[in-house]
Amino acid sequence: MSARQTALDVLVRCRTRKAWADAALGPLLRQRGLTGADAALCSRIVYGVLQNQALLDFYLAAWCSQKPEHLQPPLLDILRIGLYQILFLDKIPVSAAVNESVELAKSSGRGSAAGLVNAVLRRAARERDHLPPIPDKDHIAYLSTKYSHPRWLVKRLTALLGEETESFLAADNTPAPLTIQVNPLKTRAEDLTAALAAQGVTARPHPWVPGCLELTGVGDLTVLDPFQKGEFLVQDGAAALVARVAGVEPGDRVLDVCAAPGGKSFSAAFAMADRGQIIACDLHENKLKRVQEGARRLGLGCLETVAADGRNFRPEWENLFDTVLVDAPCSGLGIIRKKPDARYKTLESLFTLPVVQDAILRNAARYVRPGGTLVYSTCTILPEENQQVTEAFLAETPEFERTPFDLPEPVGKTEGEITLWPHRHGTDGFYICRMMRRA
Repeated sequence: MSARQTALDVLVRCRTRKAWADAALGPLLRQRGLTGADAALCSRIVYGVLQNQALLDFYLAAWCSQKPEHLQPPLLDILRIGLYQILFLDKIPVSAAVNESVELAKSSGRGSAAGLVNAVLRRAARERDHLPPIPDKDHIAYLSTKYSHPRWLVKRLTALLGEETESFLAADNTPAPLTIQVNPLKTRAEDLTAALAAQGVTARPHPWVPGCLELTGVGDLTVLDPFQKGEFLVQDGAAALVARVAGVEPGDRVLDVCAAPGGKSFSAAFAMADRGQIIACDLHENKLKRVQEGARRLGLGCLETVAADGRNFRPEWENLFDTVLVDAPCSGLGIIRKKPDARYKTLESLFTLPVVQDAILRNAARYVRPGGTLVYSTCTILPEENQQVTEAFLAETPEFERTPFDLPEPVGKTEGEITLWPHRHGTDGFYICRMMRRA
């Protein structure tokens, strides 16, 4: 099965089944045996189309006699795939992009529209150096089209970032660096860098997050010897900072109430030198299996998993833990560059999230011992899910107070909370707040 056919099938599943692209893509690549350049092309097309969907549709509307939304499925998906290659993938010959798209139309039962696909894409190829201008009278609409983010989100970001909004949107549409955290229980950064280099992978220190490396030249990361030996954890620099902010130490008792897939629990275990106790919780048993597998690969013995709903009180845990981590379920709007389809969530779908986040945070606070630490984090940048949640909690829970912490530059000293931004910090969009329970 070709890379383009597989990309089409993934996009159709995203559209018809509301599947997440990464969840649909991985299994299909494995099922169809796509590796190397074919797997890379398929992935690039899927993520590229999702990243630029509104922009592609804008150009298609200019070149197609029918409105994009009126095209019979999966013609619109096929046209987006072809147009993305013509406009964004310089190494793909135009003839290949056009001809393969025509073949996709035929193999998808839309042979009668093959002429339409051919004509639209050939016109796009002729005019790609003189693209139709995006109207800019309405700046929100202009940014929404240019960077393919929904209008409501662009408007919200403009209120938060002002002139930085376009930089944030552009960062969302660029590939995120592949960041790993070194497992200090098994290796050192210098030795891991050399081991990766021996397998053709270039690693360099993260620009500012200690203990992390950024990789280039990676194919299937899971087949690398250092991965199989558990010498590193795939973890964005922002997420790796949570254990540092929490200040966990060897011998501590730690609870991670929303642990899956386990990254922050693993980081805490590294910081604790695998001495102490970490209880990693999640609502779903199948997600906990991934945590268990990760702990085994990394050689961690201090971690155990428990299926638990973070909103439901467990009296046996009351006042028990030195540190409680709450990486709350959220909109994911800070990781759009990794999950481009996260941008297509509706504003209405986010209304209930702060209610869930608040309930988990208030329940988790009951597990912190006097003098202990509570850390709340999310991978979103909306104040409604971040500062407003922690401020409401602190206002109504006087035994807790926000406590300052220091991070390396470019962050430095904080007053107890920080929002990290892709365009400012080079990490995922992320929020971290540290609170202490008064002794």
